Amino acid sequence: MLLGLLRRGFSRPHFYQHHLNAQQLFLGAALLCGQTRNMADEISLDEAKKKAARTAVDEWVTEGTKILGIGSGSTVVFAVQRIAERVWKDGELTDLICVPSSYQAQHLILDYNLNLGSLDRNPNIDVAIDGADEVDGRMVCIKGGGGCLLQEKVVASCAKKFIVVADYTKQSTRLGEQWCRGVPIEVAPMAYVPIKLQIEAMFGGEVSLRMAKVKAGPIITDNGNFLLDWKFVAKREYNWDEVNRGITMIPGVLETGLFVNMAHKCYFGMADGNVKAQTK
Repeated sequence: MLLGLLRRGFSRPHFYQHHLNAQQLFLGAALLCGQTRNMADEISLDEAKKKAARTAVDEWVTEGTKILGIGSGSTVVFAVQRIAERVWKDGELTDLICVPSSYQAQHLILDYNLNLGSLDRNPNIDVAIDGADEVDGRMVCIKGGGGCLLQEKVVASCAKKFIVVADYTKQSTRLGEQWCRGVPIEVAPMAYVPIKLQIEAMFGGEVSLRMAKVKAGPIITDNGNFLLDWKFVAKREYNWDEVNRGITMIPGVLETGLFVNMAHKCYFGMADGNVKAQTK
C-alpha cells in the first residue's frame, strides 16, 4: 500500500515541474519561421499538445496493447503523463512495457514508474507514439528537432502502428510552411563535410552542422554522432521518398529526419481546444 501511495506521487507539483522543465528543452525546436510568441501563446500550445497526446493515448493504448514505443520531445511528455495516470490512478495497463526512443524517453518511463523495455527484448511493438516538427498533407513528417531522430525512426519502424501527436502549429499543406530549420540528418562525424557537399549538389538548399548552445562545438547525439540540418528550397517540389532514399545512400549518413509512409494517424491539438485527426 505504501509503495502504491508513493508511486501515485507522480501527481505532486514538484514531480510535474521536473518534466515541465524538460519540455522547455524542446520548445526552441517548435518555433515558427519568422514568428515570435508571447507567454499566453505558449500556454495555449501546451494545452493543445496535452489534448492531442491524451486523445491519442486513450484511443490507441488499450488493455490489448502490450508493447508501446515512447517517442521524444515536449508533446510526448503529456502522453507519458496520461499513461501514468491510467496505470497508477485507474489501475489499467499494469503489464504495459514501454520501449524508449531516446535518453529523455527512457528517463520519462523510469520517472513515472512504468515498465521499461528495450528492442533487444521487445522488438515487436504494438503502437509507437511520437511528436513531429512538421506534418504535411500526405503525412510526411519532419522529425529530429530535439536530436533523437535515429532511435525514433528505429522504434517507429518496429511498430505495427505509428501515431503522431502535435499542436496545431505543426500541421502544414507542404513541408517548409511552418518549420524553417530544415531536415535533420544524423551522420558519422568524420564524414559530415562530404555529406554536406553531396546533399547540396543533389537537392539544392543549404546544409549546416548543428552547433551546441551550451557546450563548445557541435551537438552530439545519444549515439555519438553529428547532426546536419538541411534547409531545402521551400518553393521546390520534392519527391520526399526519393529524397530520403537518396540521402540515406550517401556513405556516412545514419538516418534522416524524413518519416515517409510511416505515420498511421496524426493528432493535432487545435487552437480552439478541439483535436483534429489526420489520416491518409
